[in-house]
Amino acid sequence: MKKAIATTALSGALMALATQGIATEWNVSVWGKRRAFTEHVEKLAELVAEKTNGEFTMNVSYGGLSKNRENLDGISIGAFEMAQFCAGYHRDKNPSITVLELPFLGVENLKQEVAVSNAVYNHPAVQKDLGRWNAKLLMTSPMPQYNIAGTGEPRDELSEFDGMRVRATGGIGEAFAAVGAVPTSVTATEAYNAMESGVVDTVAFAQHAHLSFRTLDIADWWTANLNPGTVNCPVVVNVDAYNDLPEDQRRALDESVPESIDYYLENYGKLLKKWDEVLAEKGVEKVMVSDEEIAKFKKVAQPIHERWIKEMTAQGLPAQELYDLVQTTIADSKKMN
Repeated sequence: MKKAIATTALSGALMALATQGIATEWNVSVWGKRRAFTEHVEKLAELVAEKTNGEFTMNVSYGGLSKNRENLDGISIGAFEMAQFCAGYHRDKNPSITVLELPFLGVENLKQEVAVSNAVYNHPAVQKDLGRWNAKLLMTSPMPQYNIAGTGEPRDELSEFDGMRVRATGGIGEAFAAVGAVPTSVTATEAYNAMESGVVDTVAFAQHAHLSFRTLDIADWWTANLNPGTVNCPVVVNVDAYNDLPEDQRRALDESVPESIDYYLENYGKLLKKWDEVLAEKGVEKVMVSDEEIAKFKKVAQPIHERWIKEMTAQGLPAQELYDLVQTTIADSKKMN
């Protein structure tokens, strides 16, 4: 009888443990400080914890786990389970998604940026490309078109870009090089010091980054409508960590992605609405580049698209297919809007 009671008690304890679920704790590597660029990551952590009653938690680290240029490497070896990175930081490691960083693609807003990123991320060749790093693409970090903040006299003509030292990565950097500028790919966290010391004259960023990395504190002007392109910064997870998640936790993670992106878009929209006030507060002149000068810039930058297709095809990627996917997705998104 005692043995039967003990067996029943043990079974009950095991069932209770099973009911409680398996606690999962992930480390997430980002950089800088909490800002509009990371709000979807923070929201994701919040939603996942809520949906799993605290059984799945995420520790978001701002530079404590890895340098931003090494986040993909950290994912590949399982040093942490989730990370954010930007394609332009290491184009050779993620050539497929650099199609999203080509200059003057024609993306007009953040919703279109989300649509085109999702389309590319879902392409088998792109998933295979990132799979080399044991990385699964989870969600994008949609950013507006970059514009430049600079010191000295405003530059609103293409001829004035000749010799301009600009912090710009990826396709944006290539576009500036095509008009005679000298791009440098210092990281976002190094941009302020580069501008302050005179290593660069200008810095190309989205609005949140100009604020977060304080370039507006020393800039004299900002181009409002140059819009040469943007960078693409995915959030990825380690494939093994993702596959090891219990089914309910994996479902909670997947289902929370759209909600996190929606929150990001709403939050970023608030920043854009008050942007002119921020410029005035910082004493930064808003510079408008003429349509004629922008047309010249686009014409000079167009061969970069053709060169990308040729180079990526040579690397074995379906480059033309990816490029066409970007163009059709943008066109379809514009029709829907």
